[in-house]
Amino acid sequence: MSNQQEQEYGYFDDVAKEYVITTPKTPYPWINYLGDTAFFSLISNTAGGYSFYKDAKFRRLTRYRYNNVPVDTGGRYFYIVDGDTVWSPAWKPLKTELDHYECRHGMGYSRISGMKDGVTSSVLFFVPQGEDLEVQHMTLTNSSLTTKKLKLFSFAEWCLWNAEDDMTNFQRNFSTGQVEVEGSVIYHKTEYRERRNHFAFYSVNESIQGFDTCRDSFLGDYNGFDSPEVVAKGQPNNSIAHGWSPIGSHYIEVELAPGESRDFIFTLGYVEMPQEQKWQAPGVINKTKALAAIERFDSVAKVEKSFKQLTDYWDDLLSKFVVISDDERLNRGVNIWNQYQNMVTFNMSRSASYFESGIGRGMGFRDSNQDLIGFVHLVPERARERIIDIASTQFEDGSAYHQYQPLTKRGNAAVGGNFNDDPMWLVQSVTVYIKETGDFSILEEQVPYDNDESKATSLFEHLTRSFNFITHNLGEHGLPLIGRADWNDCLNLNCFSMEPNESFQTTENKEGGRAESVMIAGQFVLFGNDYIELCRQLGKTAEAERAEGHVEQMVQAIKAHAWDGEWFLRAYDAFGKKVGTHEADESKIFIESQGFCTMAGIGKDDGKLQQSLDSVNKYLACDYGIVLNYPAFTEYKIEYGEISTYPQGYKENGGIFCHNNPWIMIGETVAGNGDRAFEYYTKIAPAYQDDKVKLHKTEPYVYAQMIAGKEAATPGQAKNSWLTGTAAWNYVAITQYILGIKPHYNGLQIAPCIPRDWTEYSVKRVFRDVTYDITIKNPEQHSSSIGWITVDGERIAGNVLPMFEAGSLHKVIVMLG
Repeated sequence: MSNQQEQEYGYFDDVAKEYVITTPKTPYPWINYLGDTAFFSLISNTAGGYSFYKDAKFRRLTRYRYNNVPVDTGGRYFYIVDGDTVWSPAWKPLKTELDHYECRHGMGYSRISGMKDGVTSSVLFFVPQGEDLEVQHMTLTNSSLTTKKLKLFSFAEWCLWNAEDDMTNFQRNFSTGQVEVEGSVIYHKTEYRERRNHFAFYSVNESIQGFDTCRDSFLGDYNGFDSPEVVAKGQPNNSIAHGWSPIGSHYIEVELAPGESRDFIFTLGYVEMPQEQKWQAPGVINKTKALAAIERFDSVAKVEKSFKQLTDYWDDLLSKFVVISDDERLNRGVNIWNQYQNMVTFNMSRSASYFESGIGRGMGFRDSNQDLIGFVHLVPERARERIIDIASTQFEDGSAYHQYQPLTKRGNAAVGGNFNDDPMWLVQSVTVYIKETGDFSILEEQVPYDNDESKATSLFEHLTRSFNFITHNLGEHGLPLIGRADWNDCLNLNCFSMEPNESFQTTENKEGGRAESVMIAGQFVLFGNDYIELCRQLGKTAEAERAEGHVEQMVQAIKAHAWDGEWFLRAYDAFGKKVGTHEADESKIFIESQGFCTMAGIGKDDGKLQQSLDSVNKYLACDYGIVLNYPAFTEYKIEYGEISTYPQGYKENGGIFCHNNPWIMIGETVAGNGDRAFEYYTKIAPAYQDDKVKLHKTEPYVYAQMIAGKEAATPGQAKNSWLTGTAAWNYVAITQYILGIKPHYNGLQIAPCIPRDWTEYSVKRVFRDVTYDITIKNPEQHSSSIGWITVDGERIAGNVLPMFEAGSLHKVIVMLG
């Protein structure tokens, strides 16, 4: 255990890189993610959740019931019968009081242990690397003085593959369920004889004394997961499902002498078969690949070897950026949990969490581009692949599908495009990738538009079209047209909806599309300058000069038409009226335009930048973070759309939408205000919320998208944890702008902007396979000015560290002064 005081529900174990939950009764289910490539599982601290292959909508293996009563219904359950006592090692679903309980959420694994009447069950859950299955390694131990004769029932409920259809198309689905049982393996093969080439399995590496595959038979009439009839009578029915709701349940009789332990290895997996190899006999599935996968994990030694590979992988991954400071909370957040959340968010985008059902959204164009900035240093080769996937959904005019499905990698036509901030995010992700890797060759890749290979151009041309989309879509003030929405999808200035069944974000009732976004204007300046810098790196001087002209025009348009006296306007609405102005009764100031305009350095020369930041501090900042707008809307304003539908202080209406807080942190570093930048960081960073765990409700180890704002009925309460751009942006804010270790085309740039009372900290940074051991010293209590830098004892000019041979190690000393 670390030396941090234990919280009400658990504590951080920094050495093991785990959060340890000491009671199952957390304020909300606290979850973890298993898997990092194709097979994924969500698992809560009481073993709730589900598994899927690649796509949470189209390849769902097991069922989960969102928004159910009781909460967190559905998961991988175990029932243990010990005489007259029946209990579950993860507490749910039986909720029998345990003598001891512990859940350890780690990097890609969770270990849940329960003890009752001298019997301990510890289950390790993880997805082995490169495998399409979840391992559930159970160890049963008898610590009592008498022999224990136990009955063990496993349980998983199959989803009929398409998670949305599974919850709606009952007239068909109640008749389609099919299974096979062979030995100790239960196979789920619904629709396999038709168009599907995939099936699932649930196995155990022991002989079983029975099974069940029919949910109704297992539970009994009108029973829930907390009172299965089969468990109550202590005897399986050996049921075979024909339609209705198929499940997988093994029955094992276990006898344990005093002090004896037994291991059971359950595997929940997914298999795809070539069309010509689907069957081993008429109506009997070909189990060859499934049995081979099961065999790879049929012993404790094999499982332990695979688990060590997983932990070694994460140890190596998290060694690429390590900060060592006197503040263990800073170290914990930067070195472990923020990077881990970045990787999970890279895998999931916004599709599968306990707040996202996995059926409504795929991978976001904007979302995935932003997420990339938080994980590119960890897995640059996968970042490259992701960029190509994203760019392939772009349209020829530079705009893009707002989402795409991970299984097909094709744009989501149901949502479409016309979110006018989308194009410039591609410029950000590509330039960030090249600065990290030095891989300019990606710009030469031939990338299609709308996945049409006949229309492919170079990736660089995609960036040019992203840039040009903005210049070709300007409003009457010279500011970018907002389209359906910009980054804030709930600010719908062209919607004008009075129909409750319409989507605010895909409905445009106002012809002409006159509304303009100051946020996109600031974004265009910020990322436009990145585009210009890239052009100069490539020797494209004429294109750089052309782009500079457009960026300068945008800066002038912002100063002339987007300054409200104390802060930047948010937008102009469909009538040409100001949004986010002191002239308004409500929502006088918004965070997004302050963030992007200050990050872009607009107004640094004439005081507007500092005044904007001071206004944020005065009107938007509070104890829990920085709210999105103030004062919140108290009534529906049809010309503003969804933002005004939320109660005051929640989500986009006066909530602390954590995603945009780091934009202000970065803006403060542009202004040189290290103390305020770090103060904002600590207000929302999970590691600093020791006293707010119960109030927040969500996991204390990861960022949430939203924290209720100062005008809310429940200020400080969080929602929508895990999958949020908050993770990547906060990581960039703390590592690159506050700690000041920033990738550049020609090397690592050192530019700290820290609290003045910091005296020293160190960063180990692996950059293009070179390890830099960097120590920043601040004896004279500066915030950002650099006195000198030495590399291996030699002073260098400027603040960009030179490049070295791959595999080498170099000592860097930075003296602020």
